[in-house]
Amino acid sequence: MVELKTPAEIERMRAAGRVVAGALAAVRKEAAVGMTLRELDAVARDVLRSGGAVSLFEGYQPTFANTPFIGVICTSVNDAVLHGPPGDLILQDGDLLNVDCGASVDGWCADSAISFPVGTPRAEDLELIATTEEALAAGIAASVPGNRLGDVSAAIGRIGKAAGLGTNLDFGGHGIGRRMHEDPHVPNNGRPGRGLKLRPGHVFAIEPWFWTGPGSTYVIDDDGWTLRSADATRGAHAEHTVAITDDGPQILTLL
Repeated sequence: MVELKTPAEIERMRAAGRVVAGALAAVRKEAAVGMTLRELDAVARDVLRSGGAVSLFEGYQPTFANTPFIGVICTSVNDAVLHGPPGDLILQDGDLLNVDCGASVDGWCADSAISFPVGTPRAEDLELIATTEEALAAGIAASVPGNRLGDVSAAIGRIGKAAGLGTNLDFGGHGIGRRMHEDPHVPNNGRPGRGLKLRPGHVFAIEPWFWTGPGSTYVIDDDGWTLRSADATRGAHAEHTVAITDDGPQILTLL
């Protein structure tokens, strides 16, 4: 069932979104060569605590995972693109880091992700990040009343396809509200004019993620969480929580 949120409930989700945005901004500011992923998790943890937020990730255990998640952020490096637990890996010069954060405030959730280089950036990584963010912007622009969910997915998919990037449909965006994952699933490619008709009050976490290689298959590390491209190509991930309103899409995960 896809729930509609009231304007007041959307504002409560925006409060959670500001904390999530603050955590991601703090992690990006502090990330440096020689730091561990666990140290970055501590940075985000402090922001959530000071904002009165509860992590949506820590202790979370979906059906595909053998163990509960250990941190408040996902930290995926280079050919890893989703769900990486923040462990003792030390960041190296030129790494491509994807960071995902979700939190709730007073029972209302928000979810967002960013990708950025650590140390000396590689030109191809910057291009990949820019394309992924362009796809996110295209998906958000299509999130208007009267459009279909397929219009959002198709807008994202067009950007990835034009850039020759690998796209996988197993994981993607989702509804969000009182729970982190609500209906519907929002795939990162689709057919325009198909699917759920968008109405004011729908709220989605829209999250394109791509690989530089053309493949769409992945492998999961022994930790049961970290998802990597099967061809070892680097990936990027971008996400915002977005409300559909009469005045157009509103991004809830901004500072």
